[in-house]
Formats: sequence, C-alpha cells, structure tokens
Amino acid sequence: MVYFVGAGCGAEDLITVRGMRLLSQADVIIYAGSLVNPALLKYAKRGCRIFNSAKLTLEEVIDIMKKAQEQDKMSVRLHSGEPSVYGAVREQMDELDRAGIRYESCPGVTACFGAAASLNLEYTLPGISQSLIITRMEGRTKVPEKEQIEGLAAHQASMAVYLSAGMLKELSERLIAGGYHRDTPAALVYKATWPEEEVYVCTVGSLSDTAKEHGITKTALVLAGDVITHQHYQRSRLYAPDFSTEYRERRE
Repeated sequence: MVYFVGAGCGAEDLITVRGMRLLSQADVIIYAGSLVNPALLKYAKRGCRIFNSAKLTLEEVIDIMKKAQEQDKMSVRLHSGEPSVYGAVREQMDELDRAGIRYESCPGVTACFGAAASLNLEYTLPGISQSLIITRMEGRTKVPEKEQIEGLAAHQASMAVYLSAGMLKELSERLIAGGYHRDTPAALVYKATWPEEEVYVCTVGSLSDTAKEHGITKTALVLAGDVITHQHYQRSRLYAPDFSTEYRERRE
C-alpha cells in the first residue's frame, strides 16, 4: 500500500494528525527533499528506509514503491504542502494503477493557507473578493493559454501565485496589464511557516524591488489583492443581527 501524504507548508506541526500517524507506521518514506521540512522525518519509526526524491526520476520513485510492495511493506510518498496542488502526483498514481498497487491520499496544508495564517488574512472578504485564484507563471511547465496571468488578473480577485519568485518583474507587468493597479496590495512570503519565514507586504508594482531588497529568488509565494490590507470590506451577512438563519431569528 502507498500513501500520498501532504507534509504541510513548512512547520513540522502543520502536518495533519493522519499524516503524522502514517509517517510513524511507514516502512518506506520517499520525501520531496528540496521542499519538505526534514524535521518531519523524526516521526518515522526506527528501521524505516528513507529516500530523497529530489535526486530521483519518476521511474526510480516508482521502482522503490514496487520493491516495497513486493516485500509487503507500507510506503509513504511525502509531498510538500497539499499534493493536489503542483504535486505531480497523478503521474505516479497512473504508474501504480498499471502495476496494480493500491494507494490512498492524505491532504495537507498548501502554502497559500500557511501564508494567510502568517498574515492573518481572509481571502474572501465580502465586498472585496469572493474568489481565490491559485496559479503560477509559465516556466518549464507550460500554462494553458486560457489561464495566462493577464486573463486571471482581469477578475481582480484574491490571487496566490506559486513557483514564480524568479520572474517577479514579468509577473508584476502581467498582473498590471491584466487589471490590477500598480498600487494594489501584494505580499511576498518566503518559506511560509518555516522557522526562517520572511513576510513582506508591498504592492503589485513593487514586488520585484522588494524581492531584490531582501535577496529572495526562490521558495516564495506571491499574494495579490485588496484583501491583503483588509480595508473597506463589508461585514458578513451570516452574523448580521437583521439576518435570519436556521439557528437564529432576525433581530430588529
């Protein structure tokens, strides 16, 4: 059996209880060494075999899983954040399907939610934004034409941009071309929730300068939208005294 486990966004105690339990039971752990906090490996039991997938190809990862299965051993594939977001898990699952190996998934906390916690943000403030767009700039992995930054920016919703810290000048230009104002609030969050986390609130137009000032070139998340400064929003109708619910009568 193979378990795909989300490690969470950095802090060792932001893995789920289920994920921690699976780590403690695993005979084999394959972890994304370039992104997963190695402190999580302390949950592994004595004798567990641990592999760093940063040095491996897909075929080598699958081979480790197959050998563990042949020996009736339990494997955990430990991915950073939430595996369903930029986790490259589907291709592994398809290979396991072909090999007749069963697997299950255990969710994790993705970086944009860790960053929101660090900034005490609510991405869906009434009157400002009711949507959160999670996206990335195009790099070696292409982005579909209909999902280009300019088109998404036209909504002026809350946006979390992954895997783009090395392209911030272009990102700013494309966000502005799409509809965000140059002075739209933004944030640059380096290694969200890790002990070495750095958080800088700036504007869409100053993202690149902010990164240069603080020497940030990778492992950073970009947030954009008016929710970052949480001003001029409306109160939730759910808790308004003149709003009736199943549990509370309207009050005059």
